[in-house]
Amino acid sequence: MRWFRALMPREERFFELFSRHSDVVVAGAKALREMLQGGDAVPRHYKTVMDREHDADDITREVLIAVRRTFITPFDRGDVKDLITSMDNAIDQMQKTAKTIMLFEQHSFTPQQKQMGDAIVTAAGLVQEAMPLLSSINTNAGRISRISERISQIEGEADELHDSGLQELYRANQPSNSMSFFIGVEVYDHLEKVVDRFDDVANEIHGIVLENV
Repeated sequence: MRWFRALMPREERFFELFSRHSDVVVAGAKALREMLQGGDAVPRHYKTVMDREHDADDITREVLIAVRRTFITPFDRGDVKDLITSMDNAIDQMQKTAKTIMLFEQHSFTPQQKQMGDAIVTAAGLVQEAMPLLSSINTNAGRISRISERISQIEGEADELHDSGLQELYRANQPSNSMSFFIGVEVYDHLEKVVDRFDDVANEIHGIVLENV
């Protein structure tokens, strides 16, 4: 069916929706990173994360409706759904992270947590870069694959930050301050899951390249 799909006119609106969603994801990632500055930045940027997550849900809904109504999608329908869902999962996890920070009234963060926030912003920017390239997969296959690889590398680096941060957190809070340790672990785990979700996006993008080039 690949040759048949190649001959049929494609619905190009999907690429615009992917790009819009990635813009929202970047905005959410930057707001989450600002929260990790601590102090008054936490409540100030919390609302931005929430608002961008709602925006992302709206765009995801548009994509899923368009999949049902479009005769020829740019690539396999399942891949379209999986890609937008993986992107939406990333900002959903950002929302969960922001909620956890607010729930436990966290207003100061470790260097490793801030670095994980930087990793999230970088990964989001790479996804944003990749989205328009999907409209010409054959031409851009090499660049898209390199972006996917870099996101996976970032995920590995974030894992190392997570582990070293937990070790320092344990040393700083044992034996008496168990609640502070518990809260710190929650924040670290949520940040790690955000980066994991971006690795999922990278895997979806890489799979699309493999199936269409």
